[in-house]
Amino acid sequence: MSNINDLPQEQRPREKLAKLGAGSLSDAELIAIFLRVGVKGESAIEIGKRLLNTYGSLSQLSRLTISDLSKEHGLGMAKAAQLCASFEIASRIARESVVSTPINSPQLIYDAMAPVVRNQTTETLYVMLADTRLCHIRTIPISKGTVNATICHPRDILNPVITSQAYGFILIHNHPSGNPEPSPADNTVTRQLVDAANLMQIKFLDHIIIGQSIDGKDPYYSYRETGNIF
Repeated sequence: MSNINDLPQEQRPREKLAKLGAGSLSDAELIAIFLRVGVKGESAIEIGKRLLNTYGSLSQLSRLTISDLSKEHGLGMAKAAQLCASFEIASRIARESVVSTPINSPQLIYDAMAPVVRNQTTETLYVMLADTRLCHIRTIPISKGTVNATICHPRDILNPVITSQAYGFILIHNHPSGNPEPSPADNTVTRQLVDAANLMQIKFLDHIIIGQSIDGKDPYYSYRETGNIF
């Protein structure tokens, strides 16, 4: 198949979406919606399938830059920009979802922040600020590190919490390796923050490390959920 128009009407992505909804489309078909047309010998759906086979998932695909995507056969700068924009829209929707919802569960925080950090190739540290009802105030990027470490002093984390007069905060960072288990450095910083937050009478609500699901385990690590923040 080299042309989507060669498909029966009910199997074409746009018509299928209109009739059955976006949830009925495969990942490759969703990609095809953004690409619109394919290239000689390869339909937009086939390009989508090739990209997914090459990179493994939409999550991994979303980590590519426009420059990387534009080098893929059948894309170019315009189509690469459309895909990157679609991934960013998904990320922003996820962030907006926590605005009016109490951020009182690791799963909710993971759902909101995973789209933000999944395309990060280095460890990036964020602070999520909360009011007295544990509703989200805003999320602030603090620092970027290397592929396996982010360097930050506790004062850099607490400063925006204090200046924003937030009731409490959640520390969030990613592990690009995919393994969310904390490192010794993660444990050290968390212990220092517990002591500093207690001294400043600020609620250190949680420290969440975002990775990927390995062997069916949660794709995140929550210090509070595991009893390491009291």
